Amino acid sequence: MVRAGVRRLLDIRRTRISLVLVGLWLLAACVAVRQANEVLDQPQDRRLPDLDAWLGPEGVLHLPGSLYDTDARGNPFTGTPFAGWVLRPLTNAAENGLGVVWTIATLVIVAAIGVLVAHALPVLRTRRARLLAAPLIISFLVLSLPVRGNLSLGQMSLLPVLLMLPATLRAAPGKAAAIGAGVAAALHPAMLLFAVYLWMTGKRRVASTAAATFAVCTALAWAAMPHDSFTYWVHHVAGAGLGGDADALSNQSLHGAMLRIGLSGPLEIVAVLVLSAAVLWFGLPRAVKYARDGQAVLGVALAGCVMVAVAPVSWQHQQLWILLAAAGRLGSKQTDRMVWPVAVFMIMTFDSETLVPGKLSAFNVVADNGPLLLAIASACAIPFITKESAKWEPLAVPQAAAGKGRLSWIPVLPFGWRPLSRPNLLLELLMIRVGYQIYSFIRASVPDQREIADRHGRQIIDLERFLHVDVEYGLNHFVAKVGWLESSMNFFYTTFHFIVPLVILAILYIRKPAAYRSARTVLSVATVTGLVGFWLYPLTPPRLMEGYNYIDTVHGVQDFDNPTFGELTKISNQYAAMPSLHVGWSLWCGLMILAIAPKGWRWLGLIYPLSTTMVVMGTANHWIMDAVGGAAVVTLGFVVQYLLTGRSAFSVEPTAAAAKAELATAGASATANTSVPTQGRDSAVVTRSAEAKTAGSDNRDDSDKQPVSHK
Repeated sequence: MVRAGVRRLLDIRRTRISLVLVGLWLLAACVAVRQANEVLDQPQDRRLPDLDAWLGPEGVLHLPGSLYDTDARGNPFTGTPFAGWVLRPLTNAAENGLGVVWTIATLVIVAAIGVLVAHALPVLRTRRARLLAAPLIISFLVLSLPVRGNLSLGQMSLLPVLLMLPATLRAAPGKAAAIGAGVAAALHPAMLLFAVYLWMTGKRRVASTAAATFAVCTALAWAAMPHDSFTYWVHHVAGAGLGGDADALSNQSLHGAMLRIGLSGPLEIVAVLVLSAAVLWFGLPRAVKYARDGQAVLGVALAGCVMVAVAPVSWQHQQLWILLAAAGRLGSKQTDRMVWPVAVFMIMTFDSETLVPGKLSAFNVVADNGPLLLAIASACAIPFITKESAKWEPLAVPQAAAGKGRLSWIPVLPFGWRPLSRPNLLLELLMIRVGYQIYSFIRASVPDQREIADRHGRQIIDLERFLHVDVEYGLNHFVAKVGWLESSMNFFYTTFHFIVPLVILAILYIRKPAAYRSARTVLSVATVTGLVGFWLYPLTPPRLMEGYNYIDTVHGVQDFDNPTFGELTKISNQYAAMPSLHVGWSLWCGLMILAIAPKGWRWLGLIYPLSTTMVVMGTANHWIMDAVGGAAVVTLGFVVQYLLTGRSAFSVEPTAAAAKAELATAGASATANTSVPTQGRDSAVVTRSAEAKTAGSDNRDDSDKQPVSHK
């Protein structure tokens, strides 16, 4: 019976992992399809502009003259003569079909890059771990600026990356991988730097074969197109003068940065040469160091960062190497390890205007050169952890056991992560910024179908009248008649929505770190569910319902004859009213205040959500049913949080220090049950079995030291 039980548990575990695996690959597929659809939905004259400039009916590859003569619209070919030679046969392809095939092929290349990277990461030791990580890596790649730029322009710069990876990631690459690296350099000459990198890492035969392949491909193109080859290699100095202006923000090289800060002429050339020499001197040996340490992905990423910095031009779609630097490991704790990847993802996914809002113009220079600064810092300065370091395996985070609370009839998921330590503050701030950007993007992307939203609005009005709860009109007109009340509600609506939740999160983070994690989970689930509601049920708020005479006290009078309602709808989708996250977030705030505030201040936990509900109706921004929807998504957030932890979000776990102290005093029997031995490192994990034994040792009536496991 014991064996049968073990087999049953293993089968359940395999089933869950399989479901997670399928879900992650479906997520990656959805992200890829969404990006492809965004590209192919563009008007014909804006779709894949570089591909059209090359292979379109009036593209340069159709012209009988030089590749580097401009086409009818003034667009030159920007690739190498070898690339033009390879692409010329594609000019006979059908125009519409070529764009679709090109986009799909680009996504296949991204998927192949993700699989190769996942296979080479040293932290992924099993095949199952690589299968789980690959779709996440692919999703991040697809969302990044380099891939999005490549997809939208119709460039081919991701193909050289894919061709270079087998030679640089494999311990013993074959001849095919070496030839592929040479072809990559023939398509993008700056990648000749990887031949030096391969030589320095001990792969001298591969480096020689790659260099020879580059020479052969370039010689063949020179023999077939001598005039074009002279133009590219001599007149334009290996293509440095082709494409857009070198001082454009999309050129994240040292040359582009110097031009953007105002240097030009001989002084700029000297500055670029000196800085490039310094980056090569410090960066390449570091890349080799990490490659020899067994971190092949990090090594090739740092070499790519060096290439991006020292190349004359490094356009946005050529900067994928910087994103791969996220493979580096920093921090000695589990809670610190995600800071670096999230920071890299932010810089390589958000544009400069998103990274630094207009009000912080003093930092625009940093934001405009963010990828370049990230590349130089990665290549020359960031102290990544080596595999020989004692910090390679992170210190484990003390965790609480899943408990059975009052809602014991709800089945609890057994694999939830329940850490007790305070999370990394920088990571939390980065995740809040990423989360808000995703929230804003999805909310603005909700279909703003006015006719459907108006129909839903009439449905809400009929429902409220049937239930006799249609109080919005009277309240709105009363507020509009009382000047001080109108201005107060307008200030309340535009100010407190973000400030109050952030203040409560800060208090929880400082005073109750374990409770902070639970509260953050509830808020995140509620927000994501609200976004789903925006998408599935577009709803016109009262202030935009034509013919019902509601007064928009916050934004002023709207022009109903204008389908876009002037400039307002360009800021955000105005038909995302159901559910009301103003009310949902305020309800979350109120419940948190009731849970953590001193008794004399808990009345605020009741007043704040009630006041918010009155304000959103008084300003004609939401219906009362939207408020009900906001309460529903918060309730769902608490349910999901309970499923993950087996305890209420209001229960207070012991601090990590208290948990460690209890474990130390529990005796040898509890210590023997720790899940990870110390192995000479200062690591300690409070496992569920150990916590269960220590829970009864300090079951005092103290708000900061509740028992670890609720019975």
